[in-house]
Parts: sequence; structure tokens; C-alpha cells
Amino acid sequence: MKEKIHIFYSNDLHSNFENWSKITHFMKKQRFMYQEKKEDHYFVDIGDHVDRSHPIAEAFRGGANVQLLNEAEYDVVTIGNNEGITLEYEDLYGLYDDASFQVTVANLSASESEQPKWLQSKITKISDSGLRITFFGLTAPFTPYYEPLGWNIDSPIEYLKKNIMKMKENSDIVIFLSHLGLPEDERIAEQFPEIDVIIGGHTHHVLKNNYTHNGVLMTAAGKFGSYVGEVHLTWDHTTDGLIKKEAFISETVHMEEDKETVKSIDKWHNLALEKLATPITTLDEKLEIDWYTTTPLMEMLTKRLKDWVNADIAMLNAGLILEGLPKGKVTYGDIHRICPHPINPCTTELRGIEIMEIVRGAYDPKLIHLQLIGFGFRGKVIGKFIFDGLQIDSEVGDDGIERVREVSFQGEPLDMNRTYRFVTADMFNFGQMFPEIVRAQSKTLHLPDFLRNVLADALRNYQ
Repeated sequence: MKEKIHIFYSNDLHSNFENWSKITHFMKKQRFMYQEKKEDHYFVDIGDHVDRSHPIAEAFRGGANVQLLNEAEYDVVTIGNNEGITLEYEDLYGLYDDASFQVTVANLSASESEQPKWLQSKITKISDSGLRITFFGLTAPFTPYYEPLGWNIDSPIEYLKKNIMKMKENSDIVIFLSHLGLPEDERIAEQFPEIDVIIGGHTHHVLKNNYTHNGVLMTAAGKFGSYVGEVHLTWDHTTDGLIKKEAFISETVHMEEDKETVKSIDKWHNLALEKLATPITTLDEKLEIDWYTTTPLMEMLTKRLKDWVNADIAMLNAGLILEGLPKGKVTYGDIHRICPHPINPCTTELRGIEIMEIVRGAYDPKLIHLQLIGFGFRGKVIGKFIFDGLQIDSEVGDDGIERVREVSFQGEPLDMNRTYRFVTADMFNFGQMFPEIVRAQSKTLHLPDFLRNVLADALRNYQ
């Protein structure tokens, strides 16, 4: 006797709800089909369904996302870093209280309280024939973020070393819902072939058809709901094992929308706009933004950031503000629209010689024009860097490129050996934009504040 198991999944939606109605229509079709065939089927999400750059996710702190997953009749989800480290402790703790699905995050636990009632290390489903299908989720261990927010986050590898053999002994099929990224997934496939399938996310990779690594079937459906994925497994009860593993992804661009989901998203969007309409201030004049020049709005934000954390020096890039503000009433929704990034302030202790290199790097035209994707940045381009606390003397050469001549602090040349308290956006902790910041040992993340909280405060005190 052969038995078929079907798993359909989404990953890294990032609150791109324009594709969600297509995904739900696809899921409903599959549910109907396999109910008719009387074959076991499950619907799972791999995390980063929430993204607070969208007004719905911002207004309801992910609660509306959960309701949309409920309506789509999902069975199992795990969380990504956008659920894990962009929500305040209380918001994540209660996020899935009303979920009609189950949640597995095996490497997450609350630090100083009882565990959330929804949190499970693994979830075992029993098929009609009695097959034990275990789903377990692991999420990227951003320890410097989780710990200040009140969570413990463990090493995925260490968890697997301790638990995978027992999990395999108590399961017929093991499905790993991974929000770790492709390099880590491949490493895990090499070390833990006991896993039958890895459904991945986090790095927004696309694994189209039947990709295997060390005998482990691996699949992933990109980002933003541009794809939806499916896994089909065949179990042979005669040999008592899997005899076939298949995985595919499909583009959603031409898929039909689910009309009820469209209505639901419209409802949540209207409610979100009402909720975000809290007045912040009234401007007597418009405040413009230009990504390639210094503007009063960016100067205001950079100065307020420096004062917010009592730093010596602040640096921000103009591309963080997506558009200016007109004269008149400004609401929190306006602040969110022009500064949607889930980016936190980060303070670093740096020597003068390191700050000098950062300043020089900030004038690099390639960096200024970089169209950055990731690290929490939701803008178009990095833009000009604005400093507060430094006086920078620069000149434009014959080639049209502006270069730094001298840098001063409080009227004196920057002391190359002195340590300064330097604050910037936490996105510069990643990548290679500023190696001096990336490798700095002393860092403080100002959680749970986003830069837009600083912007709102700056605008309240403007004029």
C-alpha cells in the first residue's frame, strides 16, 4: 500500500498582501482537491509573514496577519525575525493566542516568565493510516536583539544535535520549517540527513523543482508571495519508508484572487488607517526630502537621534526618509509612511581613527547611490549621509566627486585615539558598508524603538 502526503507552503510574505489573496485562492483549490481524493494535506508558513513596514502589520502588531492565516485555514507556522525581533515582548507573547493553527519555534523561549501557550518545539500530525508526520521550526538566532526583548534564542545546530535522533525515532516523516537561510539549511542537510524535507526561508532564495542536498529534499519560494510552494511525499507501507519526495513552486502573478480575502484585506487596511491617524504635530511649513542633499528634516532627525541616546556623534542616511511632509497636520500614519523601516538605533563605541574612516566611506558615490535591499531597509537608495556632532570640511574635485579634507569635533580636530559614543541605524551592523561598525565590539541596540519613533519625537518638538 502506498500513501501520499501533500504540504503546501508560503514564506517571507513580508505583509505584501497584494499577493496574499492569490495564495489563499491557490490553497483553497488544493484543499478541495485533496479532500476529494481523501489524501492527507497540510498548509504551512515559514515566517516573516508579518512586516511592520505595511500599515496593517504596524497598526495591529501582526494580529491581522494571524487572522488572515486563520481565514486561509493554515495548519502549522513558524516565525521569522520580523515576528521575533520587530515586535515588543508583549506583542509577540500574545501574537498567536487566537490562532486556529499551531506554531513551532524550537529554539525560542521566554526569559523570565511562563512560556506563551502557543509555543511548541515540534508538532506531530497523524495521517489517516497512522503515519507520524513531525513538523518543527527553527528561526534565525539574532541573539543581540532577542535577549534585550526578553527572549532566549538557542543555536539551531545545538538544538538539532540534542533532539534530532529522538525526533526521528518518534516520527515516520520529519519536516523542518526553517527560517535560517539557504547556507544554514545546506549545512543542516549535510549534518542531519535524518530530516526528510527542509522548507526554507529568510534569505529569499528560490529552489524550484526537486532540489536535494545530501538526500534531503529542499524547497523555498522566494519572497513577497511571488511564489507558492508544494511538497508531495509517497510512503510505502510495504517497505515502511518514503519512496518518493517531490517539491515544486509556482508563480502567483497570473493566479486568480480569492474574493473573500480581498475583502478581508480591504477591511483591515481601512481599520489600520483609522488606527494610525493619531495626530503627532501640525507643521507651519512643508518639510521636503532630497536623498542626495542635506535637508532640514534629515538634520532634525539626526540631531534628535544623537540626543535620544546621549551620543557624541550621530550618522544617518537621507534615503531613510522616503518622502517629505506637507504643511498642516501630521499623523503617526504619515510618519510610518515616510519611515516604514523596522530599523533600530544602535550605539557603538568607536575610536576617532575608525570614525574618520566611516566619514570618508560615507562620501563614496557608490555607497550613496547603492540601491540596498535587506537589513531592514525598505527604501530605494542609501542617499547622502548626514552627521550631527561633527564638523566636516570637504571639497569637490575636478572629477565632480566630493572628498573629506578635515573632520572636527566640538571645534577641535577629531582625536584619533579617543573613544567616542557613535549612534546610527542598526542596518549598518550588517554587510560591508562600514566594516568599522560591523567589527566593533561594544554595541547597544536601543530596543524596541524604531527610527520612526525618534522622528515622531523630533517633529513634536520642531518649531
